[in-house]
Amino acid sequence: QVQLVESGGGLVQPGGSLRLSCVASGSIFRTHVMGWYRQAPGKQRVLAATITSGDKINYADSVKGRFTISRDNAKNTVYLQMNSLKPEDTAVYYCSAKRGFGSYWGQGTQVTVSS
Repeated sequence: QVQLVESGGGLVQPGGSLRLSCVASGSIFRTHVMGWYRQAPGKQRVLAATITSGDKINYADSVKGRFTISRDNAKNTVYLQMNSLKPEDTAVYYCSAKRGFGSYWGQGTQVTVSS
């Protein structure tokens, strides 16, 4: 059974930082593209960042220069380091594992940026 378990969300002031973690079960970590998506209230879920098993990285324009995605293959974990957070970064952040037309999702972790 595939599981993606996120952690690290919370409340942070504008300009602050948070690091999200996602632990993946099974063998999908090495065969799937891992990523982070986010969904703000009343909006669609959108890409934040993805990373392949070969460390090819893609960022949404809205997070470039502020967010960093990385992976630790020994721990089956993908991270999202978020710096210089803005109120518009407030969303539920979801970990994903995708391969072809198949995908797995975590349960989501809330990130709130507010003073």
